[in-house]
Amino acid sequence: MVSRKQKRLLRYVEEGSLLKLKSYLRKHPDVDVNFSEGKKQRGPLHLACSLGDDAILRLLLKSGADPLQRDRKGNTSLHLAVNRALKHGKRVYHDLVVPLRKSCPVAMDTANNAGITPQDLLQWMRDEQEPPAEGSASTTADPEREWRDKLLGECQDEFYETFGQYDDDDFLQDDTAEDFGDWADQIRREYLEKQRARAQQQAAAASGGRKRKRRRQEAEEEERSRRELLAQLEREHAEYLARAARKEEEMRLSKKQRYEERCAATFRGDSGSGSARLGYVDIPWPAPRGSVQEMVEVILHGADRTDLPAFRKLLRRHQAMWHPDKFTQRCGGRLEEGDRQRILDTVTALSQELNKLAQSVR
Repeated sequence: MVSRKQKRLLRYVEEGSLLKLKSYLRKHPDVDVNFSEGKKQRGPLHLACSLGDDAILRLLLKSGADPLQRDRKGNTSLHLAVNRALKHGKRVYHDLVVPLRKSCPVAMDTANNAGITPQDLLQWMRDEQEPPAEGSASTTADPEREWRDKLLGECQDEFYETFGQYDDDDFLQDDTAEDFGDWADQIRREYLEKQRARAQQQAAAASGGRKRKRRRQEAEEEERSRRELLAQLEREHAEYLARAARKEEEMRLSKKQRYEERCAATFRGDSGSGSARLGYVDIPWPAPRGSVQEMVEVILHGADRTDLPAFRKLLRRHQAMWHPDKFTQRCGGRLEEGDRQRILDTVTALSQELNKLAQSVR
C-alpha cells in the first residue's frame, strides 16, 4: 500500500517540481522510491520517463530508484523512455535513455510481458528508417527481411500512433483497447513462426556433420550468453537489495540515536513549575507515530538478545524510565492538561509491553 509520503513524492514528480522533490527526499531519506501506483502499477521513475523530465529522472536514480522495476505489462522505465525518444527525437534519447543505460546497462535487454526489449524497439525503428542503399549486397533476396519490411510498412501508421500511449495523461488511466504490447506480441508470434518454418527447411536441406556441429555450437553460445545475462541480473538485484538493507539499518540507527538524545534532554528536568511544559509531541517517544510494539522495536534495536544479562539490564533501564509512577514523579508537574491523559495512557501501554517482554526472557 502506498504511504502518504510516497503519494506526496509522486505528486512532486507529476508536477515537475524538482526543487520540492529534492528538498523532500533530503528531509525524508527513509522514503522508498520504488513503489507502484494505479491500475498500470507504475512508479515514480515510470512517470518521469512518460513526462520526459530528465532532471527528476536523474534525481530519482541518485535516490535509489530501480530501473528494472516493472509495471503491470512488464515494461521497465527504459521501455517508456525509448518509446518517447522514438516519438520525439534524438534530444529525448540523450535526456532519458542514456542516463538509464548508464545506471543499469542490462535493462536494454530486459523483456516485457510481450517479449520485447528496449533494444528491440530501437533496432526495429532503425531497420525501418535506414533501408539499405540501392544496388548494395543487402538488397539481394532475403525472405525474412522482405517479410519484416512488408509487415512494418503495413503497420506504420499504427506503429507511430501506439507510441503515444505513454503520454502524460495515460499514467493514471487504463483502457481495454489493443495497445503496443498486444500488437508487438502478435508480430513476435508471426516472426517466430516464420523463423521456425525457415529453420525446418534449413534442417531438412542441411547435410553433413559440419552443419550440425555449427548449429550445435551456436545453440551452446546462445545458452551461455543467456546464463551470463541472468547471472548479471541476479548480481544487480542482489546489490540493490544490499543497498536497501543498508539504508534501512541507517534509518533504524538514526531513530534510536534521536530517541536516546531526546530522552536525555527531556528527562533532565524535574517536575517543578519552572521547567518547560510538555505536550504529547514533546515526550521523547521511541516511535512518535507508531504503535507500542514499534516503540519497543526502536528501544531494543541493536541489542544482543543472546547476552541475557546485558539484555535484562537494558530492559530494566527502560522499564524504570517508562514506569507510570516514576514518569509521573519526573514529569507530571510539566504535562499540559489537554494532553495529560493521552500521555499517561501511552506511557502505561509502553510500560506494560516492556514488562511483558521482560517476563518472557526470564
